[in-house]
Amino acid sequence: MKTKYQLVHLTDITCPPPEMIRIADRTGYDSVALRTIPMGVEGEKTFDIAKDRKLFSEIKQAVRETGIEIDGIENTRIFDGVDIRGYEPCLEAAAELGVRHVLSNIWTDDKAYYTEKFCELCGLAENYGITVNLEFVTWSSVKNLREAKELLLASGKKNVGIIVDTLHFYRSRVNINELPELPPEWFVCAHLCDAGKEIPEDRESLVHTGRAERLYPGEGAVPIRDIIMNIPNRNVIRGLEIPNLKRVAQMGYEAYAGQALKWAKRCMREDENEPI
Repeated sequence: MKTKYQLVHLTDITCPPPEMIRIADRTGYDSVALRTIPMGVEGEKTFDIAKDRKLFSEIKQAVRETGIEIDGIENTRIFDGVDIRGYEPCLEAAAELGVRHVLSNIWTDDKAYYTEKFCELCGLAENYGITVNLEFVTWSSVKNLREAKELLLASGKKNVGIIVDTLHFYRSRVNINELPELPPEWFVCAHLCDAGKEIPEDRESLVHTGRAERLYPGEGAVPIRDIIMNIPNRNVIRGLEIPNLKRVAQMGYEAYAGQALKWAKRCMREDENEPI
């Protein structure tokens, strides 16, 4: 089966989804993951497909023109006081576009609460044929693979999965040997990106790298290929989530996205002779 590469929205979160889909097509990607659920992050533009039907139609047209698939949307965050039902319009709109996966992560330390809300989210998503994929984030409340596994098992839900982001995997000091023992069906997509060897201890530095200064796969110290090859589903989609504000500003998003794909394929030893 052909390896599938996905362009993930955070790589340039300012890019409108229809243009991102066309850039993915022109630069050789197979699919995209879109941030269409408002997160309320300061300075981050909202692309709400539930409320903006013009945007919804433009996304649909871009998919029709290019053949690029929308594998997933984000982000159904779980935090203190979250209203899970508030995500329903976004999930319904995503299902209209054929989306089958949504990303989630945890931002409250109350384990009983986040377990309850995660179960509620899974129940809601199930109504639309959508799987909830939990991403553990180094500075979040579920920050490593062990904690993610515990939550999925505690939920007892079938429409669940884990997204392994190689940056968070490395910076949360996860042991690669934890991967093969997990169910293959938990893994649909992984995020590939790189970083330097040193792991910051302060939240501000972790966030800065995560949102603004990631490196191309193979450019830093993260053992990306080893991580991906130990995921029990060998057909996992390889999503490129590599925000680097300086490079995007210097190169332009399309050129940057094209280079990112070349680096990723070189890192995964698919196109070792491809000039980058």
